Amino acid sequence: MKKIKFKFLILFSLISLGGFAQDFDTLSFVKKGAKLVKISSQFKFTEGPAADKKGNVFFTDQPNNKIWKYDTKGQLSVFLENAGRSNGLYFDKKGNILSCADEKNQLWSIDKKGNHTVLLDNYEGKLLNGPNDLWQDNKDGIYFTDPFYPRDYWTRKTQEIDKKRVYYLPKGAKVPLIMDEDFKQPNGIVGTADGKNLFVADIGASKTYKYDIDENGKLTNRQLFAKMGSDGMTLDNEGNLYLTGRGVTVFDKNGKQIAKIPVPSGWTANICFGGKNRKLLFITASESVYTLDMNVKGVN
Repeated sequence: MKKIKFKFLILFSLISLGGFAQDFDTLSFVKKGAKLVKISSQFKFTEGPAADKKGNVFFTDQPNNKIWKYDTKGQLSVFLENAGRSNGLYFDKKGNILSCADEKNQLWSIDKKGNHTVLLDNYEGKLLNGPNDLWQDNKDGIYFTDPFYPRDYWTRKTQEIDKKRVYYLPKGAKVPLIMDEDFKQPNGIVGTADGKNLFVADIGASKTYKYDIDENGKLTNRQLFAKMGSDGMTLDNEGNLYLTGRGVTVFDKNGKQIAKIPVPSGWTANICFGGKNRKLLFITASESVYTLDMNVKGVN
């Protein structure tokens, strides 16, 4: 039975890598002739990619406590060391990096010189579980997920807050608002460009939800969008949602799976669009980072 199972796993892997998912020319949203390009494998665990206004992509190597920059000319450089064990990143309108600074369970704003300001470090006097990913709305409010992944660099090993939540931090506020806490392990999060909808992945339950956002920032009308969780996620201008984990799985705006992009370097933690025209799909995958030229544009 073990030999049969092993052969089946090999066959399944070959089918997954050689099927329609890898034949990018069959996918209208991928540039014709495009190939998945490995940029580098010099990292320990990559996460949190986000693009600035010029299309430069910044991403984290969390175990090594660094934020890297991949510029529009294809050059890699270290942007910040001692980066607060940053995880998920997002650029605000002023060009500052918003960061889930996991070392002390905080939210940071990092300016262009690498100086940081702590935006949030607790909820009602209790240490946050560990902000993981975030998205800023058109009113400069920040939605973020707060699961619990114990780190070996923490002095505490237990949760001070029992619930694993999605919070909203209004502009200038010091206390976040609870948006939802019905999760096993909330993780990836992203909103639509018009600010009307928010997607949240419950990676612990293997589900991704879609919410409506009302005029006050409150989340309403929670709907199951996909029976798949995600570590990180992004959207394109056709409304397709890109989920990560094992490769990249793409769902259309109605929640139908339309593609599976295999990525050879293990776990894909997060994803974004970068490049001068926002048509470069940038994937963080364990020790590596990859790019794929697209026909669609990113909207975040």
